[in-house]
Amino acid sequence: MQANYRAVTFSEYGDPEVLQVVERPLPDPGAGEVRLVVRAAGVNPLDWKIRSGAAASFLPVGFPVVPGGDVAGVVDAVGPDVTGFAVGDEVLGSIGFGGYAEAVVVGAEMLAKKPASVPWETASALPVAANTALHALDELKLREDETIVIDGAAGGVGTVAVQLARLRGAQVVGTAREANHTYLRSLGATPVEYGAGLADRVRSVAPQGVDAVLDVSGRGSLPGLIEVAGGPDRVVTIADFSAAELGVRMVSADAEGAVRRIGVVAALAAEGKLTVPIAATYPLEEAAEAHRVSEQGHVRGKLVILPSGKAD
Repeated sequence: MQANYRAVTFSEYGDPEVLQVVERPLPDPGAGEVRLVVRAAGVNPLDWKIRSGAAASFLPVGFPVVPGGDVAGVVDAVGPDVTGFAVGDEVLGSIGFGGYAEAVVVGAEMLAKKPASVPWETASALPVAANTALHALDELKLREDETIVIDGAAGGVGTVAVQLARLRGAQVVGTAREANHTYLRSLGATPVEYGAGLADRVRSVAPQGVDAVLDVSGRGSLPGLIEVAGGPDRVVTIADFSAAELGVRMVSADAEGAVRRIGVVAALAAEGKLTVPIAATYPLEEAAEAHRVSEQGHVRGKLVILPSGKAD
């Protein structure tokens, strides 16, 4: 690569306009690290929550920051003590920060091999969604023939969670706005509208009862979801920070076992058993627009940053 690379950064909390494209010297990987040419970087709600300062109380950052926790790319340099990867390897991973860039140096332990048949955009959309969804379903101990409600089922994590639940043989009730109901049916879920009266709508489509609940949206639906689940024991959320007051566990993209979970879901994608639709792609210069769209909260699938303007 050239001696410099471009990256999206922000040096203060604020609106999407604080995101700027800058040029930086290209870093060399240290011990245990590899450098990637970034082909695609997924946009997650956590990215704009960090940028806006909404996550500052539990995830403070040191400025300047390069956002982007989901990344897929090609190894172009390998540091000392790295044995699992070589230059030219195609990889994906959940790296925390740094994905909105032409290049990034990361710990090799954060990466999984990308199956050749998985497109770059899809690979970059998987890591956080795969890790979070699979971890949450494991926490819920979801089993065959059970019924789960996934609140916010049309987004990135929701899309993956619906498909993983169906692969386990579970029945899925997915909440989304009406415009996404046909999409949820295509994934094998029974759709219902979110908002006031949710508990009654869930009962109408799942008269046999609900065994588990995964709240992905964080839109204040937990009281009703706890009601239909018969209590908080098998209710988890990834987005509602009032969960503890309701006796609900909050789960996150757990670092332990992340690479294994990402690899499992990437293999399912390679086999055609799981998909993540790409709602839109953006070059680095349009990262602010990607954040604006993500903040609206109605994305079907994932938004993706393409540092070179294209994925190949």
